[in-house]
Amino acid sequence: MLIDWFTVCAQALNFLILVWLLEHFLYKPILNAIDARQKDIAAKLADAASQKTAADKQRDEFQSKNKVFDDQRAALLTKATADAKTEHDRLIDDARKDADTVRAAQAALLESDQARLSKQLGQAAADEVFAIARKTLADLATASLEERVGAVFTRRLGEMDAKSKQTMGAALKASSTPAVVESAFDMPASQRATIQNALNETFSTVVRLEFKTAKDGVCGIELTAGGQKIGWNIAGYLGALDRKVDALLAPIPAAK
Repeated sequence: MLIDWFTVCAQALNFLILVWLLEHFLYKPILNAIDARQKDIAAKLADAASQKTAADKQRDEFQSKNKVFDDQRAALLTKATADAKTEHDRLIDDARKDADTVRAAQAALLESDQARLSKQLGQAAADEVFAIARKTLADLATASLEERVGAVFTRRLGEMDAKSKQTMGAALKASSTPAVVESAFDMPASQRATIQNALNETFSTVVRLEFKTAKDGVCGIELTAGGQKIGWNIAGYLGALDRKVDALLAPIPAAK
């Protein structure tokens, strides 16, 4: 059998041309398409991973912000509760203080009323006692009550102890103003002279005196000089009466 080398060469050439055509127009485009597809998939995967990372980051930030918000809300709620309790306690304390103030004011007013009534009763009782004493002395003797009070005062001057006499004597000598003799009644000139002489003899000096009348004073005579005082009055004898009046006016204890 004869070989047709021309045909063989032509077929070989055709085969090479076919291979070149396939490689140039089919294989390379397919490879390029596959490579581009892989790159696209890789890019999309990278983008998806990036988006997932961003989403995870946003989720973490959201959770962190939620936690901060929850903590702040809990702190605010705790503070609001504490402030409400503090305000409640303050209002209760203010109400208690106001009630105590009202009670104290009422007690002070009641005490003031009792003191005023006690003073009025004591004054009325003293006036009555003085009136009875004056009438009794007038019936039993020729001297008036005022004269008897002056006599008692001058006698008390003579009965002063040495220390009291020295203290009052020093006050009389050191005082730049006249000593004051105060009585609950107007003393006549003769009685004033008697008291002046008694003071001069008691303190061995001429005592400058100023006589005053205290209409609201208890029956008696008082000598004041340089902050020192000596005197006599009926107030001591009315002490028992004052205590009895105070006992009668004492508030009744509240029932428990």
